[in-house]
Amino acid sequence: MNFSSDNVSPICPEILAAIAEASDPALPYGADAASQQLDHAFSDLFGKEVAVVPVATGTAANLVGLSALVSPFGGVACHHQAHINRTESTGVAFYGNGAKLLTMEGPSAKLLPETLDAFLTRENTHGMHSVDPECVAITQATEFGTIYDVEEVQAIGKVAKAHGMKFFMDGARFANAIAALGCHPADITWKAGLDVLSFGATKNGAMAVDAIILFDPSLRGRVEKARKRGGHLFSKHRYLAAQLLAYVKDDLWLRNARHANQAASALCQSLETLGARAAFAPQGNELFVHMDDDLAERLRKAGLVFRPWPAVGPDAFRFVSGWNSPIEAIRALPETL
Repeated sequence: MNFSSDNVSPICPEILAAIAEASDPALPYGADAASQQLDHAFSDLFGKEVAVVPVATGTAANLVGLSALVSPFGGVACHHQAHINRTESTGVAFYGNGAKLLTMEGPSAKLLPETLDAFLTRENTHGMHSVDPECVAITQATEFGTIYDVEEVQAIGKVAKAHGMKFFMDGARFANAIAALGCHPADITWKAGLDVLSFGATKNGAMAVDAIILFDPSLRGRVEKARKRGGHLFSKHRYLAAQLLAYVKDDLWLRNARHANQAASALCQSLETLGARAAFAPQGNELFVHMDDDLAERLRKAGLVFRPWPAVGPDAFRFVSGWNSPIEAIRALPETL
């Protein structure tokens, strides 16, 4: 069982079928019929008019999306462990033409509203000599697998608004967060003041697609130009659209995410039975545990693949479940070792 990442999971059958069905000739660059349905499908999903700009990777969704919210002279306030800071190289500066990340700490990789407010209050600008904070960015679910609840996201949105800043969410595992919270997608997005969301699909059953969701549709032109300049505009755009339409149809995105979350919860129980200790209560599909080398070696010999995670601790390891993780086999782990 491979728990190194949810990126190891295959394409789910419904999305694979949608890709095959999109094989008829169609106009390129988003002029096809499937692409024209995206705004309507996601507006229904969020209960608000939105504009959808698909890209093939989560990195592109984050960086192209953020570029619409920050100037070349501005800063993006985020947690030190935010994905855009830890795992996107210098992409924010590249796509933002020099925009800078302004990082701070917080428990379990979360920004606390009061910490953010204090940080922004003391960031006294010195005119042309300084970087002005222009945007707040959070990762949902976080890099430690924790999830901002509705009240937490809305509180951060209020702080951002009070300081006149834009609000961005890296939602590579947005589906897992919604499945865990059981809330409406609107509650932790536009109702909380969010301007742009990168809506993940690749990790949750798609082949290769994430969507930039613009809660201000007037940003579309700017984002589409950034996508083109960055080399992320597909000529055969219909294959991205087909994946996204299948993904949100009949709540496939939530069914897949619920399964992945349940698998992580089952894995936590099995590992704790074997002597591991969860670093954080499992909420989504990422699990971080502390365990000794002996148990880690036993698990590897049993065929489990996982990764050490020094950011959590010297004896910490990360396990990530997917939409297809075998829950019954996971539950049986203590009996099989």
